[in-house]
Amino acid sequence: DKVDSKFKGWGASDWKTAGFRAVPNCVVRKSAFIAPGVVLMPSFVNLGAYVDEGTMVDTWATVGSCAQIGKNVHLSGGVGIGGVLEPMQAGPTIIEDNCFIGARSEVVEGCIVREGSVLGMGVFIGQSTKIVDRETGEVMYGEVPSGSVVVAGSMPSKNGVNLYCAVIVKRVDEKTRSKTSINELLRD
Repeated sequence: DKVDSKFKGWGASDWKTAGFRAVPNCVVRKSAFIAPGVVLMPSFVNLGAYVDEGTMVDTWATVGSCAQIGKNVHLSGGVGIGGVLEPMQAGPTIIEDNCFIGARSEVVEGCIVREGSVLGMGVFIGQSTKIVDRETGEVMYGEVPSGSVVVAGSMPSKNGVNLYCAVIVKRVDEKTRSKTSINELLRD
């Protein structure tokens, strides 16, 4: 590879100073930032990515180049967070603080998941993905509003063929989240 591992040449004092936990077989490229308190299971964090304090990057999750992951985020097993190097004006994919991204979900193409949101297992969000608020019927693109609980869904098209969408099934605030498990939020 043309870019060394972030850990190349690290000794015991480097690990102590860094303050995060990296399980063997995780890959972090040199220019990625990993904050203290992060746990990296066998996963991949590409160059220029930013992973903030208290975040868990679970097994086989990928954080793409220049993606930004907030504080206390849980990226479940096999999650993909898209990266961007080109074009220069393209924005990064952002997962804000206190979010939970369910197993095998993908957030790509500079989309933003706002603070405190929960994505259920297998939710795919790109710039062309319809994000539908079940309560209001509003359709949005590229951004999941704060405190949203999102699951995979489908919408009928004019000819009756259903097309994939992401569905906001409810909104929660911090008080609700503190009293409720992630599994309870995803059940209707």
